[in-house]
Amino acid sequence: MFDMKLNDKTVQAKKGETILDVASRAGVKIPTLCHDDRLDPMGSCRMCLVDVTGQRRLEPACAFKVREGMEIQTESERITKHRQWLLSFYMADHALDEAGLPKERGVGNQLRDHVESYGSAATLPAINAPRESREDANPYIHFDPEACILCNRCVRYCDEVEAVSAITLAGRGSKTTIATADQIGLLDSTCEMCGGCIATCPTGAMTEKPSLESKISDEVITRTTCNFCGVGCQLNLHVTDDKVVRVTSPEPGETVNDGNLCIKGRFAYEFIHSEDRLTKPLIRGEDGKLHETDWDTAIRVVADGLKGVKKRHGADALGFISSSRCTGEENYLMQKLSRAAFITNNIHQCAAT
Repeated sequence: MFDMKLNDKTVQAKKGETILDVASRAGVKIPTLCHDDRLDPMGSCRMCLVDVTGQRRLEPACAFKVREGMEIQTESERITKHRQWLLSFYMADHALDEAGLPKERGVGNQLRDHVESYGSAATLPAINAPRESREDANPYIHFDPEACILCNRCVRYCDEVEAVSAITLAGRGSKTTIATADQIGLLDSTCEMCGGCIATCPTGAMTEKPSLESKISDEVITRTTCNFCGVGCQLNLHVTDDKVVRVTSPEPGETVNDGNLCIKGRFAYEFIHSEDRLTKPLIRGEDGKLHETDWDTAIRVVADGLKGVKKRHGADALGFISSSRCTGEENYLMQKLSRAAFITNNIHQCAAT
């Protein structure tokens, strides 16, 4: 650890950290667009430029490494003017609504937030270079090229985190956009439909197709645990009128899954409100048909059945099977039920080899 100065205050840093790392730990907010803690620094958006004593130009906080004795200013008239002009250029190249801000895509928009915080230096003529838009038949991911700022976060996430390289930058100059190799659909590519590109996109250019019509102002967000496997990934349920309208991942670093989800965790939520979903336990009556009952009755019927088999044929006539999709705690309880309650080692789990 060594000392350096950040906004005239002495802070501690360590070798290998970036200015953004040190500032974040010190509670100093530096605006970014292309940065994601899970990705290698790129420094392409230029939103995080700061003033480093001894440097002729402003330096990107996300990529510039700190050293002992360094002095940094994250706010100044020069930096504010730079951010305002930068935002003016961004705004000239993106679809605008009546308020002069990028179109809302049902998700947070960091570009809009920065414009509201810093303003823009001038209203520049719109760049009339529409990017090619192609309808993709996949059921989950929608891409709006006019809202894309080419920060490359989605491409880098696909490469560095998922390691599938399903999408890339395509085109030249003002017509550069996000696409797949040979312009094939995502369903025909190596895409795993994890939705990580949606989660990392700062402007909402990548959006969930099922939630395009949802209104973020009407949503209630509830943190919960994904129940599709035993990893314990945390996710956020967005609820409107008592109905889950989409699922998002928490910020990177907050949870065990570091903001990542699989296709099931992010998109498989429509079953929650399915009319075919069982909401009460069923037991088979004397008429041979299944009838709804309460949990106490259902558990008692199962227990009586298991005890009856053990009494007639011995404990080894029983077998217990659990699922890798349960939590570790639930699988532990299943083997405890088998070995301690029914005195048999006939316990298996579907992930065992």
